[in-house]
Amino acid sequence: MSDIKGQLVAIVGPSGVGKDTIMQTLKVQCPDIVLAKRIITRPGDAGGEDFIGVSQEEFMQRQSDGEFALEWTAHGLNYGVPAVIDDYLRIGRTVLFNGSRAALPAAEEKYPDLKVVMILASQETLEKRLTERGRESADDVQNRLSRANYKAPVGSNVVTISNDGELQVAVDQLKKVIRCKEETVQ
Repeated sequence: MSDIKGQLVAIVGPSGVGKDTIMQTLKVQCPDIVLAKRIITRPGDAGGEDFIGVSQEEFMQRQSDGEFALEWTAHGLNYGVPAVIDDYLRIGRTVLFNGSRAALPAAEEKYPDLKVVMILASQETLEKRLTERGRESADDVQNRLSRANYKAPVGSNVVTISNDGELQVAVDQLKKVIRCKEETVQ
């Protein structure tokens, strides 16, 4: 897309690393950013992140209707980022989405200036967070943990952030790599 004035940022990392928590905290501090709400073939009441849950059939219909800027499959689910992000990018906004390593090649092809932020945390931190959120069975938690030890994507547009400590430290690291107009406190 050659008419992009804004910045598209893919936030990636293993399940339980805190991607959504970091993004939501950042949104409070930088209200000018846009958080893309994903459409997922998961029940809407599954908890966790803010998403739109749809059936497989509805997802396929939306896909057929061209409603997604990006889409991918991971963990047996389909994920889509709404095409409305392109409108925000055209007017110069910074758009963040919770992405997947599987989606990066297609995203980079469509959005050559894509910024990728890889969030990492220790295995102990991930296991604790996954268990506490209560969305997966014990076996599912172990399966997600087994996939958590992967290499971060590499390239000039990739930044790695650790989220093992205080949340604000990770948020501050993210602020340094994106366009963000902080809200001033009076």
